[in-house]
Amino acid sequence: MTTEQYYSLIPPYQDALSLILTRLEILDHAVYEKEGFRPIHSITHRIKEKESMEKKLKKKGADETCENARTMLKDIAGIRVICFFEQDIRHLAEALKKQSDLVIIREKDYIATPKPNGYRSYHLIVGVPIYHMDSMEYFPVEIQFRTISMDFWAAMEHRICYKNQPFNEMEMKSAFRQYAEILEKMEKSFEVYSENGA
Repeated sequence: MTTEQYYSLIPPYQDALSLILTRLEILDHAVYEKEGFRPIHSITHRIKEKESMEKKLKKKGADETCENARTMLKDIAGIRVICFFEQDIRHLAEALKKQSDLVIIREKDYIATPKPNGYRSYHLIVGVPIYHMDSMEYFPVEIQFRTISMDFWAAMEHRICYKNQPFNEMEMKSAFRQYAEILEKMEKSFEVYSENGA
């Protein structure tokens, strides 16, 4: 795809991203007003870069066109929501899923069932209605929910394991699984203190 085609492709994804960001902020405020604490620690977001789209399409064995990007890629718009505790993730995700104008495209719960390397996160892809002058179309937004400890683990794993490794790969995977379990125990301990202090 050309640069011009890329920039003509992304505006509705940017609109869908903005709508979901606003809804997450509203949910965060609603919990604060009701419970006296905010479930969201931080939010980051991005629109997939042209080169990244082309690389992913190539990996899928597809031509690197705007049409293929539109039909095959569900993560052009991406949001990462960092929460304090797992229950915050559950409450926010359920609240989003109850919003009747959103369509649930895909849901993957890597918290209930972590990946073999220890990766934990909750992925939700929602179709967001974008209205034009005389039509409406759904555009996907991928939302990744993590706790602070899940995000810390993922950042460290990415930094260490995506380099050229001079170490034993199986040994490192085993170590990262153990680190994930340690962090999960720490998080659950903090959650107990948080509940007792509420």
